[in-house]
Amino acid sequence: MQTQLKSTRRRALNNMLGGLCLALGLAGTGVAASAADYPGRPISVLVGYAPGGGSDLIVRLLAPYIQKELGQGAILTVLNHPGAGGAIAFAELARAKPDGYTIGLINTPNVLTIPIERKTTYKWTDYDLLGNIVDDPDNFSVRADSPVKSLRDLAAYAKAHPNEVTVGTTGVGSDDHLAMLKFERGAGVQMIHVPFKGASEVRTALQGGQITLAAVNIGEALQFEKGGGEFRNLGVMAESRTDLAPDLPTFKEQGYDITLSSLRGLAAPKGLPPEVRQRLVDAVGRAIANPEFQKKARSMFAPLRYLAPQQYKAELSMEEEQFRQLWKTMPWRDDK
Repeated sequence: MQTQLKSTRRRALNNMLGGLCLALGLAGTGVAASAADYPGRPISVLVGYAPGGGSDLIVRLLAPYIQKELGQGAILTVLNHPGAGGAIAFAELARAKPDGYTIGLINTPNVLTIPIERKTTYKWTDYDLLGNIVDDPDNFSVRADSPVKSLRDLAAYAKAHPNEVTVGTTGVGSDDHLAMLKFERGAGVQMIHVPFKGASEVRTALQGGQITLAAVNIGEALQFEKGGGEFRNLGVMAESRTDLAPDLPTFKEQGYDITLSSLRGLAAPKGLPPEVRQRLVDAVGRAIANPEFQKKARSMFAPLRYLAPQQYKAELSMEEEQFRQLWKTMPWRDDK
């Protein structure tokens, strides 16, 4: 009787283990099939800034080339979720399901500086990096009819009009905002920060005379001019002059040791299936390398700088440490 009972228990245990192994095997097959069929539905691409700015335009330009590389009738849908310097979209991207159907643009320094400044539900390490697209140096722009023709003029004007010079940026902790703060410190002046939801709104405000100065990336500033805006650029915040505007002097040439730029790259929620992640990484890399895309990017003044995921990770890690050190000496919160 005891031997029969043991045999029955053994058969039950074997059946349970067999069922578990079968379930795991089926699950594994499902993952493989899912990866093989990817993408089986449209992919959402989140952009944390308003339509018409540099971030929005580069994603919309690149999307068809990524679709082509993914094949299988892939569709990428760009969704703008502006606000809080990009933090709304950054947070939404971090909490999305890591299945490859939600990716997004992440911008420096915002994706690095906002979590330094305040508690957030995301940090840049919460993403699977897919590749950087653009590295766009900062610049100051004024209206063409402004009396300010150089950084020296700007400093003199700001001293003569304390707390009257209004500066439009894409948000607290953005590269534009940090550029303003660094210039204030270097020139010994005080200006008024006016944050917007995107570069297109900054352009509109400058064109309408609602702000004195626009702190925008040089690629965006040149797009503004191409679109019919009558602006004057005052300087590029790079180590050397940019090929996009070779006649425009750097801030360093004008006596201000300020270098700032914005990386704009694609990322996904952490934990993508490896096969899906590799397909996306490969598609992004090949799309950026496409000569037709590069020609179109040049025509819209987008300074391309492709970084593969490991290079991108190293760059973000280095920049994060630099901004943590900057926060200790020059905290950038408006309500401080």
